[in-house]
Amino acid sequence: MSIAKLTTAAAVSLIGALVTSQARAQSAGADAEIAALKQQLRLMEQKLDALQKQTTANTAAAAKANAKADAKVNVASANAAYPVKGPIAPSGAVVTMPNNRPTICTDDGQNCVAITSRVHFDGGGYDYRPNTAATVPQRLDDGVNVRRARIGVIGKFMSDWDYALIYDFGGASDGFASTASVGGTAVGFLPGGALSGIENAYLSYTGFKPFGGRLAIEGGVMDLPYTLDEASSSNDIPFMERAASGITATNIAAGDFRSTFGARWYTDRFWAGAYVTGPAMGAIHSASSINPPGTTEQYGTVARVAGQVVSGNDYSLHIGGDAQWLLQPPHNLIAGTQTLTLSDRPELRIDPTTLVSTGAIAGVSGAQVYSAEAAATYGPLFFQGEYFWFNVDRNAFAPLPSLKFQGGYAEAAYVLTGETRRYNAGSASYGGIAPANPFSLAGGGWGAWEIAGRYSTIDLNDRLGFANGIAGGRQTIYTLALNWYVNRNVRFMFDYLHGNITRQISPTNFGDAGAKFDAFAMRTQVAF
Repeated sequence: MSIAKLTTAAAVSLIGALVTSQARAQSAGADAEIAALKQQLRLMEQKLDALQKQTTANTAAAAKANAKADAKVNVASANAAYPVKGPIAPSGAVVTMPNNRPTICTDDGQNCVAITSRVHFDGGGYDYRPNTAATVPQRLDDGVNVRRARIGVIGKFMSDWDYALIYDFGGASDGFASTASVGGTAVGFLPGGALSGIENAYLSYTGFKPFGGRLAIEGGVMDLPYTLDEASSSNDIPFMERAASGITATNIAAGDFRSTFGARWYTDRFWAGAYVTGPAMGAIHSASSINPPGTTEQYGTVARVAGQVVSGNDYSLHIGGDAQWLLQPPHNLIAGTQTLTLSDRPELRIDPTTLVSTGAIAGVSGAQVYSAEAAATYGPLFFQGEYFWFNVDRNAFAPLPSLKFQGGYAEAAYVLTGETRRYNAGSASYGGIAPANPFSLAGGGWGAWEIAGRYSTIDLNDRLGFANGIAGGRQTIYTLALNWYVNRNVRFMFDYLHGNITRQISPTNFGDAGAKFDAFAMRTQVAF
C-alpha cells in the first residue's frame, strides 16, 4: 500500500472520530477538545507529506546508483574485450633508515636512492728519532687531520643498475697534489690537492646471474676491490691506516679515486674479478707544453681470485691471490721521461712525509705486483695477512736490470665483548663490528670493545752497491690498537705505533740514514 493511500485512510479515520466526538459532546469544554484534535491532524498530515518526499528522494538516488554500477560493469567488460594501453600510475615512495642511512625507495623496492657519508678525524703526535744528521727528514710534525670527509649518494634503478657519486673533502693535512708550477700557477691549488675530489662515480649492472652467482659489470671512478685490505672498508678495518705494503701496491694502478672498467663474479663462497684501470682523479695529463707540462695517462689492469674455503656459524677461512700489471706508465712528452715512484707514509697520516721511497725510478716500461692473501674468524677472533712481490721493468729508453721489492703484514684482533666479523661476499672481505649492546646511559649498554695488533714490513731496497740500484729503505712497524664501537655509526680508535726505518744514503753510499719513531694517534669516526 502506498504512502498516499495510508495518508487518506488515516485522515478519514480521524475525521470520523472527530464527528463522532462532536455528536456526543455534552459539555462546554467540547469545543476546546475539537480544536486540539484538529491541530494534531494538521501536524500529522505535515509529517506524512515529509515522509513521502523523503521516500521519493531515496528511490531516485537508489535508481541512479544502480545505473552507475551498471555503467561500470559495462565499461569493465568492454575493457576486458578490447584492452587499451595507458600510462601506469607512479609507485609510491617508502622512506627507511637502514643503519641510520636515509633511504628512499619505490614501494616495489626496485628503485632506491640513499645518502651516505663518513668522517674520519685524526689527531696524534710522534716521538721521532733520526739515526744521524744524514737522515731525511729530521723531524715529524704533530697535529690533526681530517683524513676522510665524504658525502654522496648511492642507489639503484630497476633493481639491476647500481650507481654512486661520492665526493671526498678529506686529506686536508696531506699537502698539495703537486708543488710544480708553470707561469706562477700552482698545480693542485686546493687543500689536499688531488687527495680531495671525486672518490666514487660509477655505474654497475648486476642483472646477469650466470653459473649460480652474480655478475657485476661496472665502470667509472671506483674504489677497486684489489687486495684483501683494500676490499675492506676503511670504516671496518681494525687500524687507522692500512699496511704500507698494500698501499704501495694499490697506488701503482688501483686504489681509491681510480678510473676503471671491469667485472666481478661472486657467490656466497667464491669471488673473481678483473679490471682495466687508468689514472687516478686529479692526475694531470696533457700534450700541451704550455700549462701544465704534458704527461700522458697511464694504463694498467688488476685481477683477483678469492673465497671462503671453510665457513660455519661462528668461523670461516678465506684465501686468495692478486695480480696487477702497469701496462703503460705516465710518459712526460716534454722531458721525455717515464718514471714510477713506490713509497708510503709510516701507516699514519698526521704528517704527510714519507720515510721510505724509491724516488722517481727512471726508464720504467712497466711493473707487476703479485700477492697472496688469507684471513680467518673464530668467534670474536680475527686474523688477516697478505704478502706482496713487486717487479719493475726498466727498458723504456735503455736496457736496465729490473728491480724487485717485497713486503707484507700479519694482524690479529679480538672483540672483548664477543661480537664477530661477518663475511661480505660482494667484495670477498670481512666487515666491521656491530655492537650487540650499543652504548646508552639509559639502556645500560657499553658498545663493543676490540683489541688488535699488527706486524708490517716493506723493503724498497734492491741492487745495493750498484749505481743503478735503489736504496728506498726498509720500514718495519708494530701497531697496537684499542677500538670502541659506540654503535653502528660511531667508533673511537686509539693506535700506538713503533717503527724502525733502515736506510742508507744512496745505493753506493752505505752511510746510515735511518730512524726510529713512536707515535700515538686517535680517530673519531662517524659513518652511515
